[in-house]
Amino acid sequence: MNDVSLSDLNAFAAVAQQRSFRRAADALGVSRSALSHSVRALETRLGARLLHRTTRSVAPTEAGEALLARLVPALRDLDEMLDAVGQSDAELTSTLRINANEGGAGWLLQHVVPAFLLRHPRASIDLVTEGRLVDIIADGFDAGVRLREAVPQDMIAVPFTGAIRFLPVAAPAYVAAHGRPQTPEDLRRHRCIRQRLPSGKPYRWEFAKASDEVTVEVPGSISLDHSRLMVDAAVLGLGIAFVPEPYAADALADGRLVVLLEDWCPPLEGLCLYYAGNRHVPAVLRAFIDVLRGLAG
Repeated sequence: MNDVSLSDLNAFAAVAQQRSFRRAADALGVSRSALSHSVRALETRLGARLLHRTTRSVAPTEAGEALLARLVPALRDLDEMLDAVGQSDAELTSTLRINANEGGAGWLLQHVVPAFLLRHPRASIDLVTEGRLVDIIADGFDAGVRLREAVPQDMIAVPFTGAIRFLPVAAPAYVAAHGRPQTPEDLRRHRCIRQRLPSGKPYRWEFAKASDEVTVEVPGSISLDHSRLMVDAAVLGLGIAFVPEPYAADALADGRLVVLLEDWCPPLEGLCLYYAGNRHVPAVLRAFIDVLRGLAG
């Protein structure tokens, strides 16, 4: 078996994990025909069929699953060994690509990025902020940042904030003029500042109290797609906004906003950085996680 090449093993692992020649080719930066040739060459050398192929799907055979289970950790160990030989943590020069939501990007930029770049001045960070939840592997990112409940189950999550509440907030003048809602259903009779999702649809406000869970599609004459703008609109008295508590903290502290329906707003698990555990973890990502854990701890 000494004629089995490392590139063929890498090709098989990528296709088996992605369940797609196209996605694997994009991840590796090679053509689909080259990947197909590598996998067929590996199957020929091993004398075993490793992948079931149809026009719509790709899946490992029983032999392929057995090989993949042992191959992935072996490739990861090899990559980490080569990283350690090729560049020390003090000499990181590669770029770390992170896809984050608005709040996560702001937290990392304020707390982690300066410390990381101070420790690794030759490294680079490409921090992309967007509301939609992307496939970080298919889109070429090393890691993502989202609330824990939104992290895909097959990813490794590194929590870095405490619990977060989403709160309905309004200006005191608005409450004085329109009254204070007593239940989530009362919001249907108020002016609300709606959040527009990346899909273009309005976000339906979600509440919970004991065993009761309520989802309300609120009315409103203004829709925004950034939490900071929603807070600004609420301060101006344009209606009730539903935002993560940290965005409204300053306005709540100085009295420009008040909290509504607080007993219907349980805490949610906070923000996490997440990455694929079944793929090689680049040295630059491991170094970033070390800084993140040190600050979050």
